[in-house]
Amino acid sequence: MPELHLTTCFYLWQAPCCGKLYVCRLCHDAEENHQMDRFKVREVQCCECQTVQQAQQTCQQCHVQFGEYYCDICHLFDKDKKQYHCQDCGICRIGPKEKYFHCVKCNLCLAQDLRGNHKCVENVSRQNCPVCMEDIHTSRIGAHVLPCGHLLHKTCFDDMVRTGAYRCPLCMHSVWNMEDHWDQIDKEIAQSPMPTEYQGATVKIICNDCQAHCTVPFHVLGMKCSGCGSYNTAQEGGLIQHKVPKKWYLITLLE
Repeated sequence: MPELHLTTCFYLWQAPCCGKLYVCRLCHDAEENHQMDRFKVREVQCCECQTVQQAQQTCQQCHVQFGEYYCDICHLFDKDKKQYHCQDCGICRIGPKEKYFHCVKCNLCLAQDLRGNHKCVENVSRQNCPVCMEDIHTSRIGAHVLPCGHLLHKTCFDDMVRTGAYRCPLCMHSVWNMEDHWDQIDKEIAQSPMPTEYQGATVKIICNDCQAHCTVPFHVLGMKCSGCGSYNTAQEGGLIQHKVPKKWYLITLLE
């Protein structure tokens, strides 16, 4: 879930670190050589009457509303988007709240349809996105939960898919159901026999999807896991050549 940020401004934050006025912490951080701690913000200036006052939802002087939504913990103002403050995440989230739950182990708010239906990775949102290496937990960009439990920014996941990548950048597990693709590789391998000198050759592999170690037939188009049927595998060591029986080899030459 993305963190909530303001869209329309009727106020300016007074930065507790330097005393300067900014519309948001991101604008402050882009201009200054230090970062603003928004949780320490105590005062705002009304853009209508320029009154500097305690951070609150409505101007004490001209009564203009700074935002339909206001959080007195994060000091965030915005239009009403059914926001809520998650005490465990420590930040505001876009709701509605009843559609999300906080996974204690992942330490992240997730959609209700993922309750009991996702692989937990401890404090997963506190890690940076493995594609862009930017923060996920407080990002304005939504997070995509992979089957392995790791997180990517939704935009990074979409970019990855467009390039044809199908593995998690962290653990190499397939990021969606690949059964149709594996069936297609089966057909291509059946139609593309290896040259005689490689027929019967095997290789040791590890499967990135089920973690099985097995010895399987070698093929340049892919090595299929004998455990789960995945072609998302990695080769361990070189080819294991099997001697062709001399009688069979002579028959082959005659043919």
